[in-house]
Amino acid sequence: MSPARVRFAPSPTGYLHIGGVRTALFNWLWARSVGGAFVLRIEDTDQERSTPESVKIILDSMKWLGLTWDEGPDVGGAHGPYFQMQRLAIYKDFSEKLITNKKAYRCFCTKEELDVQRAAVKERDPKAQFRYPGTCRDRANQPDKPFVVRFRMPDGGSVKYIDRVFGEIVTPNGAQQDFVLVRSDGVPLYNFGAVVDDLTMGITLVARGRDHMVNTPPQILIYEALDVAPPEFAHLPMMLAPSGEKLSKRHGAVSVTEYRDQGYSPEAVLNYLARFGWSHGDQEVFSRDELVAAFNWEACGKGDGKFDTKKFLAIQHEHLKSERLTSTKRYAESVVPFLDQRGLANITTDRVEAIVPGVRERATTFVEAANGMDFFFRDPPEMDQKAVQKFLTPESASKLDALHALYAGVELWTEAELDHRTHAWLEAQNLQIKDVAQPARVALTGRSASPGLYLVLFLLGKERALKRLAESAMLARGNGS
Repeated sequence: MSPARVRFAPSPTGYLHIGGVRTALFNWLWARSVGGAFVLRIEDTDQERSTPESVKIILDSMKWLGLTWDEGPDVGGAHGPYFQMQRLAIYKDFSEKLITNKKAYRCFCTKEELDVQRAAVKERDPKAQFRYPGTCRDRANQPDKPFVVRFRMPDGGSVKYIDRVFGEIVTPNGAQQDFVLVRSDGVPLYNFGAVVDDLTMGITLVARGRDHMVNTPPQILIYEALDVAPPEFAHLPMMLAPSGEKLSKRHGAVSVTEYRDQGYSPEAVLNYLARFGWSHGDQEVFSRDELVAAFNWEACGKGDGKFDTKKFLAIQHEHLKSERLTSTKRYAESVVPFLDQRGLANITTDRVEAIVPGVRERATTFVEAANGMDFFFRDPPEMDQKAVQKFLTPESASKLDALHALYAGVELWTEAELDHRTHAWLEAQNLQIKDVAQPARVALTGRSASPGLYLVLFLLGKERALKRLAESAMLARGNGS
């Protein structure tokens, strides 16, 4: 058996849709799980909508997700080019072969002729769908006229194949018509371009959304006309909006770059998408390596699923909370760009690493983590005015002064020592931690919610902590005037 070769073939007409990523992921997982090759191919035949900017978005999104390809743009390979518009000569050779073998023919029908035929069909039956009647099947060659290349549909029979997800599929050939393979400008239509590319690139399995099942019978017919065995097929259940409609931008973020910019972990994005149509017992949270080890087509379901933003965020949070899934170093590297966006430039990863344990339990995204870390790097911290008015009152000023005096005398600046000294002082003063915690928290961080008080003190360092306590005590006294 030849090594597995799978592909992902997006069109560069906009952003990379999250549904497309699920298709890419399943192909990538299969290739990695069986030691096969993952090919990235750009289907850019829609010249009106395809742009270099969209190509860049696709490549950048795939790289961010870590879905590395073995052949394709930026990588090369033995089966290129990997852009369809650079392969027109290949499609011409294959179409000429089909014409020579009477499996396809040149169609010289003009748009006006076809419009007349469509109108006649509608006049007879307004509900009828127009099917090309084979006008040019035996028409003499007219070399001076433009033409398209049409497939010569076999009379009778059916297409039968075993889908890796849906089982046996049978489609009568009578349901097909003499469809167009190549337009008059030499550009292939989807089915022909996909077959020629998959054939010449040695693709052994085509995995894609079940909305492509309508394309599989004509593609298999093309393979048979070329006297070549088709690859295997696996059609995946659809990702739908909560309403059951096709998932689109009006239902929320659907592009990879949006999730990247919102501070999602790429591993969490892949984790959530993997569970869309595939399962592995009751396990919900996976590392990338665990997905590769567990993936197989037998565990793919047939039922469509509805996109669940809350579940997505919950998976994301699990990844950020777990050192196993997101190491402290990786977490820090991911947060730094978002700190930079907040105007906190030149923050080194090692400085952020020290703070990660204090925010990772609470932050659901790297954006939230950057917000939660802001006060560690900004002097003075941004003050939440509602928190200031509520907790930095004249009554709290004396407590802040007392804490300042207490901490000024601490020589061993550790969480444990700060905890011990604070509780000893509270006991001596007949106070409880709740009597001072919120004023101190606001004084040190500018906000009423933060990591633990002693961790904040420790990470700020003695000099900065004392400075903030003193300045906030002055502010508290001023709030009474």
